[in-house]
Amino acid sequence: MDKRNSVLDSFEVQPKTKSSGKKRKWREIETLREKYRLEKELRIYEDSLEYMLDEF
Repeated sequence: MDKRNSVLDSFEVQPKTKSSGKKRKWREIETLREKYRLEKELRIYEDSLEYMLDEF
């Protein structure tokens, strides 16, 4: 009986690891998307600031 329980427990642990790995990967992807979105937004402001400085 002990052997059977240990085998069953080992099956339960594996899917958790895979799902947490997927979640971590998606968090990394979302972080990169946010970073690129912010960089794009900053470039827009940077261009407008350069234009304003050229006028003075």
